[in-house]
Formats: sequence, structure tokens, C-alpha cells
Amino acid sequence: MVYGKGISGTIPVINYPGITLEKVEKTSNPDYLFLDLFLSSSVTPGDVSIGFLADGDTVARFLFPLKERKPGSANRKGFSPADVIYLLMPDRFANGDPSNDAVTGMSEKPDRRDPGGRHGGDIKGIADHIGYLQNLGITAVWSTPLLENNMKKYSYHGYAITDYYHIDSRLGSNDDYFALADQLHASGLRLIMDMVFNHCGSNHPWVSDPPDTNWFNEFPAFTRTNYRSAVATDPYASGYDFTLFRKGWFDEHLPDLNQRNPFLAKYFIQHAIWWIEAAGLDGIRLDTYPYCDKDFMAEWDQAVLTEYPSFNIVGECWVTTPGSISYWQKDSPNTDGFNSHLPAVIDFAMYDALRLGFMENEGWSTGTLRLYDILSQDFVYPDPDNLLVFIDNHDVDRYLATQGGNVRHLKMALAFLLTTRGIPQIYYGTEALMTTGEDKSDGNKRADFPGGWPSDSVNAFTGKGLTADQQELSAYMRRLLNWRKNQEVIHRGKLTHFLPVEGIYVYFRSLETKTVMVVLNNNPAEKTIDPTRYDEFLRDVTSAVDVMTGKRFNNPGHITVPAESALILELEKQ
Repeated sequence: MVYGKGISGTIPVINYPGITLEKVEKTSNPDYLFLDLFLSSSVTPGDVSIGFLADGDTVARFLFPLKERKPGSANRKGFSPADVIYLLMPDRFANGDPSNDAVTGMSEKPDRRDPGGRHGGDIKGIADHIGYLQNLGITAVWSTPLLENNMKKYSYHGYAITDYYHIDSRLGSNDDYFALADQLHASGLRLIMDMVFNHCGSNHPWVSDPPDTNWFNEFPAFTRTNYRSAVATDPYASGYDFTLFRKGWFDEHLPDLNQRNPFLAKYFIQHAIWWIEAAGLDGIRLDTYPYCDKDFMAEWDQAVLTEYPSFNIVGECWVTTPGSISYWQKDSPNTDGFNSHLPAVIDFAMYDALRLGFMENEGWSTGTLRLYDILSQDFVYPDPDNLLVFIDNHDVDRYLATQGGNVRHLKMALAFLLTTRGIPQIYYGTEALMTTGEDKSDGNKRADFPGGWPSDSVNAFTGKGLTADQQELSAYMRRLLNWRKNQEVIHRGKLTHFLPVEGIYVYFRSLETKTVMVVLNNNPAEKTIDPTRYDEFLRDVTSAVDVMTGKRFNNPGHITVPAESALILELEKQ
């Protein structure tokens, strides 16, 4: 894509060994040209000079940097069930460089008193605390978008992008992001980039000077989407509802992009490959996946995975039934023949079950039976192990708030999250018992991490000022996360579960000679396990070790589990 006033009236010329200008295409806007280049296998990295001629004279010249690929980049491995992903919001995590809080030319200035304002967190704040994440037991970092959001207000979240190729200068620079990737990799952590194709920010240059007449989905007057993701898969959906869902805008400051435009489609394919290559990414999270044109997204997924066959991509498909979620996963046997080619999907059905399960008395379709029922429907997924499971994220209330502050429920949920199938995701600050509070605004769901600013009286990075409950939960998570790191039986072992009875839910993960038993007691009183139900796993077991305490049980069939708690046991046989 080339932009310049009246550029379509020029003739582009490229003279670089190994590169051929195959096609020049114009759109309805004379300020844009689209150039198709063929790169031979012999082409070498360097600055490619593109000249633009008018009446035989060169009226403009642009140097396009052709970069060298990193060795082995095509074989890069994506994130997997062996990982635990830590989701953080850069503006709210840690302010490592106060000098970039306010930047000339960037509209919104910092105001930490405003829950919806910019608070000053940045890339250096993440880099400064890689050791903390490593010690916690995290293996991958998913950051909400870091690209430029030069908006007048409410830009801290990163989802109103105004430049798809540059990091927001209030967060750092492209080089800072590349350095962060290198630091994470050197510490054994992966980096997942959040990408947004459904919409951009209203201050993006495209909005004032669109590359084509159909670059955006537009209506005679501002029209919101209906926010009903199920419409995209509903075989009975009306054309009206489907069109409104796909073409409607999220908000007035988020113009809806039309991925059916072939130039925009190619732009986003190349955008993704450029960032994967330049930053050495280990994965991508795709925002508002079903809101985009699904045929384009399938093409995009195929293009990325053709370039990087072992890569992983997870889509945000906010639907809450397994059948609807499964529709979006690669190779799902959809009756309409659609194949998304999307390897991983976020499991919102499991999120709902976890949010409600421990709050309800045990009974049919309530309590831990919700967890059982959701897992029992895994037959609809082509790859249930490649679902991202979570208890909260940046778009919902923090888990502790949904449980009325009950820390025991949080611990049970974490134990389940980190031992069930799938790829677990932890929301930043969970380890410090962060909660939403009475104000349910997005800004308060995304509050500052305690200790990320020098003036903070509580510092969860160092432990300063933490309450006894915060210290205990942080230690609990460190123990569980670091144990999980090396447990292939959890990463890829078979899951077998037993119907919950009287508030006791028991399941096993088994792989070769290793077996782990998990017991969830969702009762207000302690319970003793009845061994006869689990004889197929316990009959040859001589002892068991509590993963969290190291305590050994010589008769694992008669273990008493405290009220509202989880027990994770490594079983030992003769």
C-alpha cells in the first residue's frame, strides 16, 4: 500500500535484483496505489528503492526495508497446553518509564485518578518484572494491544488502533517491543500479540482519507452491532440480524473495517506475518473474531499457518455453548461446510460454568455438575486440548468479585483451571486478590497492579504491604504453577472424571505410568472420599502425595478434604 497525494497518477518503478513489480492497482481514491511484488528465492535483504514517475521525472522516492528472516523462523512453535498464559494490560501493569507518560503529538495525557484514563504503564514495566512472572510460574505473556491508539480519550486499552505498524510511544517503541520479546525468550517465556481486525480507532488516517469506497462498513447514520455472536453461526438467522452483527460498529470511536475488500485483506495478512517475523512472536490472540468476515478470517488463518505450520492462534469467540464455540475451531464438521482454520478458541462455556459452579448448592445441573456437563460435551470439538480456559479477563468482572470475595472459591477455580484440559490463562493481579469493586466499569476491571507505581503503598511484586490472605494466595499460585510447568500428565494426559456426588467432584489425569487425582469439595463442611467409586484408578495405589503441601497419604481412598477446597494428589503404585 502506497499513500501520497495524487500518487495514482504516477508510474512506480523498482530496480532491485530479485524483485519484479508484477501489478499496479488503483482504487477509487487517487491518493493510494497497491503494488504486487514478486520476490525471487535469490533476493537479498536491503533497502528497496521505489521511484514514482510523472511526465518522465521522478517526483517521489520511497525506501522500503526488506529485512532478513531469522534462522528457523518458519519452524517456530506456538503456545500449547504446556503453557500458562498471563494476560496483562500494559497501561495498568507497571510504569517502568515515567518520562513517556505524556508524549508530544499524542492526544490523551495521563490521569491516574480516572479509571478510564491512561495511567502510565509501559513496555519497560513489563520487562522489569519478567523475573517476577518467571518466579510465579508463568510461561507465556499475552498483552492487550500495544499499537498506537492516538485517541482523545479512553485509549488506554489499546483496541482503538491508529497505526498498525508502530507501538504507541507512551508505551515504548518498536525496538522496545522487540527487546521485550528477546528478554522473554531468554527467560523461557513466550510472547502472544493481541491483534484487532474488526475495527480501528476513529483517528486512524484511513478514516479521514479511506483507501477505497468500501474500506469501512458504513450506514446512513451511526449504527451499532447487535453484539450477538451467535448470529454468525445460527442457521435460522435473518439477513437483517446477520448484517447488523457483522457490519455494525462496536462504538462511534471504533469504525468497522470491511475485510471483504481484497486490499484490506492482504494488508492484514502481511501485517500479521511482519509482526511474527520482526518480533519473533509465539502466538496471536484475535479480538472479536466472529465479528469479522469469516471467509477472510479463514483465509488469514491459512496464510499465517502456511508460513508458520507449528504456530498457534486463539480467537475470541464470545459464545457460551460448546456447539457454537466448536463452529469456530479448525476442522469442525460444520454442516455449512465452513472451516475457520483457527487452531484455538477461547472457552467461554467453561468460563460460565466456573463463574457459577462454586456459588450454587449441589444438584442436577448446578454446582460442580456444571463443570462436568461442559467437559462431557467435548466431543463437539476437533481439538479440546487447544481451547483457552480462564476464570476472568479484561472484559468481565474479576473472579473474586463474582464469588462475593470468597477466596476458597478462587482457589478451587484455580486448581481446576490448572489441572483440566486446555490452555489456562491467568489475569494479572489474581495472585494479589485483585477484585472489581462496587463500580463495575471497565476501568475498574482493569485496575492498576499494586506495586507497579513508585507511590504504591502495597507492592505485590515484592510482597510489601500484602495482607495474610494475599500472601497465602500468592504462595498457593506459585506452588501450583511451578508444579504444573513440568507435568506432562497435565499438559497432554487423558482426562477421566466421575459424576459429582454430594458436592464432591473427582477427576484423574493419566499419562503412561503417571496419574494425578483432583478432588473438589464444594461443600460447606469437610468430606471424606469414598474409595469404591474410584477403584479403577486407586486399586493398585499404595500412597499419594499432596502436590500443595508434600504430605503423603498411605490410604488415598480415605482422605478427608476440607470444606470448599481442592486436593491435588500424585498417585504412587507398587
